[in-house]
Amino acid sequence: MRRAYDSDITREQFVPILQDLENVKKNTRPRKVDLYDIFRAILYLLKNACTWRNMPHDFPNWRIARYY
Repeated sequence: MRRAYDSDITREQFVPILQDLENVKKNTRPRKVDLYDIFRAILYLLKNACTWRNMPHDFPNWRIARYY
């Protein structure tokens, strides 16, 4: 179980965003990470003005989040 952060949004809030994110790139293979987790990691990064490497470890790897 992951910690809750001030920057988090609920899955219900994420549903409209997910449709836009999935339509950006053609799906050629199944994703290994949940876009919801990636989006929460990016929100954390923006809210706390930290560097990629300083993101908490309960988010996906910073390299993967940065790729997305």
